Amino acid sequence: MGELGVEYRVATDDDWAEIWPIVRAVVGRGDTYAYAPDIEEGDAQSVWILTGPSRAATYVATLDGEVVATATLKPNQPGLGDHIANAAWMVAPGVASRGIGRGFAQFVIGEARRLSYLGMQFNAVVATNARAIALWESLGFTIVGTVPRAFRHSVEGFVSVHIMHRDL
Repeated sequence: MGELGVEYRVATDDDWAEIWPIVRAVVGRGDTYAYAPDIEEGDAQSVWILTGPSRAATYVATLDGEVVATATLKPNQPGLGDHIANAAWMVAPGVASRGIGRGFAQFVIGEARRLSYLGMQFNAVVATNARAIALWESLGFTIVGTVPRAFRHSVEGFVSVHIMHRDL
């Protein structure tokens, strides 16, 4: 159980019906994820629901039994790079700014430690996503590189993405 009565757990197949509206809403804005804003449900499910190696999982955060956020955790690279985690989070727009994302991030970072990852890397944090950057920096991540014009923002046009990292 997290703050605010939010519970965190590994997602099940039955959760997809509640995860999909969150993914559709977040991706559809075209301002934070590189997925096509009009991604089809089956394509979204195949990239978001992780069924790969044992150290990869999709998680949900629930509030009063309702899925309000989702996250993925997986190796950032295969083979000799699999000791560094990669993760992604999406919070339902209706509960944004309530601290759910921070608590969920702390939970997933804890899961990464439990699964013996030595660090976590984000490969493409959109530079205009100031709230996410502030959150990650407050949780110990640093910007280790910037790729100019690597993201086609739906409003801002071509913007940079940051590569962020922290040791675990």
